[in-house]
Amino acid sequence: MTLELKEKLCALAEEYEKASFRDEDPSQFMEWYTAQRDIEVCLFITAMLSFGNRRQFIPKVKGIMQMADAHGGICRWLENGDFEKEFMPAEGSCEAVKFYRFYSFEDMKVLFRTLAHILKGGALFGEFLRSEFESENPTRSAPERICSVFARAFSDCKIVPKGKASANKRVHMYLRWMVRRGSPVDLGLWNWYSPADLIIPLDTHVMQEARKFGMLKEGCSAGFKTALALTEELKKIWPGDPCKGDFALFGLGVADNE
Repeated sequence: MTLELKEKLCALAEEYEKASFRDEDPSQFMEWYTAQRDIEVCLFITAMLSFGNRRQFIPKVKGIMQMADAHGGICRWLENGDFEKEFMPAEGSCEAVKFYRFYSFEDMKVLFRTLAHILKGGALFGEFLRSEFESENPTRSAPERICSVFARAFSDCKIVPKGKASANKRVHMYLRWMVRRGSPVDLGLWNWYSPADLIIPLDTHVMQEARKFGMLKEGCSAGFKTALALTEELKKIWPGDPCKGDFALFGLGVADNE
């Protein structure tokens, strides 16, 4: 990587990593709740629905949170099982009706039921993940271990991405939100996972700009190996915080497509 490219990416990261980044981004839901317990779950649901057109999925997330708030907040709504009778398709239609893209209302309820089980007894979602992560095989890399935790915990849930070959973009975006410290955008609530072990959330905008900069080969697939390779490139600039480069690549990609 040339010095010129490093300087350009640093400048882009500084340009886009500002509090205003949240305005049109799903990370805006970081400000929906004040209690950590609700924040963790709200953002996980947000991340799992964050694909496709933001003008379509952001209202979907907002609708869920508004429904939950009528019952005391997202965690209480899940724990009490209120979602079972409240989260329903239009009257007269069946549970197989799509909620967003290829996910049905029933698919969403599987996600909610799994979260409700994890939260039982007042548990923190982050502490559950931490416990599971620390019990994983320590010889495996941190990204492999944390992805294994999500895959096992949500094994019956279509909405949570899984698979060794998958880039798991939405999982890694959620981790970026929760782990990166000292950011005007990301929350940094979890100190049990290192920012150095984060993998860049790989999407079309990020891949588009990475190819332009010669950081990825043309024709590479949007899988885990590509996400890992790009993260290694970004570590040449930010060895302890490679996902800072997400702001440079994603921010520029969105700007280029507006």
